[in-house]
Amino acid sequence: MSKKIDVSKFEKKMIIRNIIPDDFDDIIEMSKLCFPNMEPWEREHLQSHVDIFPEGQFCVEYDGEIIGSCSSLIINFDEYDDQHTWDEITDNGYITNHDYEGYNLYGIEVMVHPEYRRMKIGHRLYEARKDLARELNLKSIIIGGRIPNYFKHAKEMTPRQYVEEVTMHNIYDPVLTFQVMNGFIMKRINPNYLEDDRASLRYATLMEWNNIDYRPTVPKRQFKTSFPVRITTIQYAMKKISSFEDFAIQCEYYTDVAASYHSDFAVFPEIFTLQLLSFLPEKSPSLAIRRLTEFTEDYIELFTMLAVKYNVNIIGGSHFVEEEGKIYNIAYLFRRDGTIEKQYKLHITPNERKFWGISGGNHVNVFDTDCGKIAIQICYDIEFPELARIAVDKGANIIFTPFCTDDRQGYLRVRYCSQARAIENQVYTVLSGTVGNLTDVENMDIQYAQSGIFSPSDFTFARDGIVGECQANIETVVVGDVDLEILRRNRRAGSVNQLRDRRHDIYSINYKQS
Repeated sequence: MSKKIDVSKFEKKMIIRNIIPDDFDDIIEMSKLCFPNMEPWEREHLQSHVDIFPEGQFCVEYDGEIIGSCSSLIINFDEYDDQHTWDEITDNGYITNHDYEGYNLYGIEVMVHPEYRRMKIGHRLYEARKDLARELNLKSIIIGGRIPNYFKHAKEMTPRQYVEEVTMHNIYDPVLTFQVMNGFIMKRINPNYLEDDRASLRYATLMEWNNIDYRPTVPKRQFKTSFPVRITTIQYAMKKISSFEDFAIQCEYYTDVAASYHSDFAVFPEIFTLQLLSFLPEKSPSLAIRRLTEFTEDYIELFTMLAVKYNVNIIGGSHFVEEEGKIYNIAYLFRRDGTIEKQYKLHITPNERKFWGISGGNHVNVFDTDCGKIAIQICYDIEFPELARIAVDKGANIIFTPFCTDDRQGYLRVRYCSQARAIENQVYTVLSGTVGNLTDVENMDIQYAQSGIFSPSDFTFARDGIVGECQANIETVVVGDVDLEILRRNRRAGSVNQLRDRRHDIYSINYKQS
């Protein structure tokens, strides 16, 4: 009787999946093999792709080895010049111009390991892109394709003549022939497309695949004359209370104020929950903070209820939370649909470390809301410019900064840095601070604040870059409108463009967390 054959030992599994950081080294080495006379990918490029648009980055894994990959971003193609270059369409390979609200998937690179060609690896990657375009209801896929065999024919024909011969299958070109066979149609030929593509003499064919399943009736992307977002930032008074109910009353009052102005966001200050210590007998700062963490669930339940009841997204200031024996300073986003997100404070001040033993978080988060993408950077964190740049590269349009400072110098550090971040990153920033005094709470003696809403500095914004600000050191609010459509246009065609004019060739930020 013959032995049963174990077929599993013959299996070599091929997987099409999204790229992860563990793949970067293999992809970089593969790019050197596929494009030996061109600049290869760098880790900073690939990390930016994964951070900004992870679902648009694909690789082919065969028997545990990466043998193919492709990268893409979403754009509104109509916003770009007909004769754009690869650097312009990709922001020098970093895709920080990716636009989730765009109509077109733009493919910026496809490569297949030389040892695995003629296994339809490229076709599988193109099909993955097409599936993504259908899933996201995009109108088309656009690619700027190399014509790497053109240098062989450049003396006897123009780029257009060469392209026509390839299209009629009279000449074989490894890229253009492949694209035609995969259903892409010629749009135009762009000169000077890719600076180091000498084989194509820097020409590229602009090709398009139209998604016949595109549903134009779905109201997903519309150009708007404006996209106003109303923000109420609360300059909160730290005064003695006798119970959690007193705290809840004060918080509900300000939420009601924000809702009465039809605000999209209500913003509370950093560690304003320390007010709860005014009715607790514990005097030791470190022990008092442990007592404060016992109110975490009550705090979360309160603000979840307020966000839903008053139909306003709430930046719930920040609160000290105990997790696995450590105390963190955490800012919560309470969405008006009842969902919750959180951002840990990353940089801990000497005072927080000395008196309260606070630990720092590790991730820069960007959150989706019904008013676009936002980030929260608590007090000291806004003084580190790398964090704001990372958040904006991830898509943030507004950075909220709950803060707590005891003197004018400390406040001005937060204020000046917040306004600098608005200019550097073409983003709106918002401050919310505490005023008043808690005379019987250790290490919470005096407060200084002038809360405000800030914009970039250009003609389309407020003259001084100040949307609105409170008077200093009084209990009050400021209400202001920011316009995300104006912000989008400014990023495209402002007097200056700090985001697009960065010199990626000489510096970059390496965000180490996935």
